[in-house]
Amino acid sequence: MSDARKGYKGAGLAVLERFNVRVWSDALVTTTRGDFSGIILPRSENDDDRHIVLKLITGYNVGIATDTITDMREVGYKEAHYKIPEKEFPFSEGKPNIKLLGTGGTIASRLDYRTGAVIPAFSPGELYGAVPELADICNLSTEKLFAVFSENMGAEQYKKLAVAIGEEIRNGIDGIVIGHGTDTMHHTASAISFMVQNSPVPIILVGSQRSSDRPSSDAALNLIHATKAAAESDIAEVMVAMFGPTSDEYGLLHRGTRVRKMHSSYRSTFRTIGDIPLAMVDNDKITPMRKTYNRRRKDREVTILPYFDDRVAMVYYYPNMRRDIIDSLIDNGYRGIVIAGTGLGHINKPVYPAIERARDEGVAIFMTVQTLWGYVHMSVYDTGRDLMAKGIVPLGNMLPEVAYIKLGWALGQTSDIDKLKEIMLTPICSDITPREPFNGYLIFQGGTPEIAEFLRRVHK
Repeated sequence: MSDARKGYKGAGLAVLERFNVRVWSDALVTTTRGDFSGIILPRSENDDDRHIVLKLITGYNVGIATDTITDMREVGYKEAHYKIPEKEFPFSEGKPNIKLLGTGGTIASRLDYRTGAVIPAFSPGELYGAVPELADICNLSTEKLFAVFSENMGAEQYKKLAVAIGEEIRNGIDGIVIGHGTDTMHHTASAISFMVQNSPVPIILVGSQRSSDRPSSDAALNLIHATKAAAESDIAEVMVAMFGPTSDEYGLLHRGTRVRKMHSSYRSTFRTIGDIPLAMVDNDKITPMRKTYNRRRKDREVTILPYFDDRVAMVYYYPNMRRDIIDSLIDNGYRGIVIAGTGLGHINKPVYPAIERARDEGVAIFMTVQTLWGYVHMSVYDTGRDLMAKGIVPLGNMLPEVAYIKLGWALGQTSDIDKLKEIMLTPICSDITPREPFNGYLIFQGGTPEIAEFLRRVHK
């Protein structure tokens, strides 16, 4: 019977054996906190032994503490196999040819309950089985470049991805989709914006906040929106395609150098900062929100600049910061530092000697603002003017993460300080903009009367 108790041990195993209930059975569970009904799921082999996991009729999983269970009863049984069905992806003459490059993100996936891991579906057949709507949009081919969590994306992956994109464009692909984990998707979007310039086709990064086995998963809709944008959009830029509102009304296409993940779990986590998104996308159409953007072309010309020196760091300034933070970076051979400073671009005086040392040893230091919205203005106060005199260069309204990526990319091409400054201060893909639009900064404060009234009218 051990196979019927998949993954359970200790107290959890004892409860299942006591009531003679199997994994995958439909069960009624009586507890001191109420009654529950659903499917008994296996446990990951690394999970604790104090909970029974139940998949409710809503599709959500709930863990029930073993010491609250007073009765369990099987009412049905059918072993489940959480594998996405695979179907041959149909080829249609005349439809756009789209390439999906995989980095490890789980756009479509199945859950391995033995390990608790989400196993990505990736082949065209798997994706077609999971999201059949894709066949209405394009002819899809896929290639898995690497399989890493997004926090493990770095210089090696950025460069390999850029080269692969260049090859696909030169081979005639109509658009590119990149499956990516959401946590560092904005870093990769910046890297590809700098490494792949003047693309004739859309390049869309896409991910999901919630795995495909959850009823509230955004995976399928994000993938549909990204594929539609890659196949049909006139916007030939590096973009991130993710949910617009928290509902599934539409997705947004964000420019790769102005986008940032802003919430740990909301499906609408990605926001364009200091500007507005490039476009809205839904199942029927793509609606540009900006008038100016790089447009799709028929030629195959693209500039690939796969450079990156990872001897670069980003330092988030905080009160009472000491010079040893900067000194340690210099001692360890770092060649560039991006500071996310306070206000208009400030740090405290105790750090000044380390800034001077960095300047004298040829370490480039650039200033951004940790407010995210707004510009560095270092000429307003004495602090800023002193820091500029010591060699720190302000970067306008460039986002800190974008500045970090751009500095690594620039250091991959030159170590000359003047040349670095020229590269960093030359706007690329709107990483620095001359102004922020009036609606480029909107943060609503919940609880206020005017926002409460707004939510009553529009939030269903």
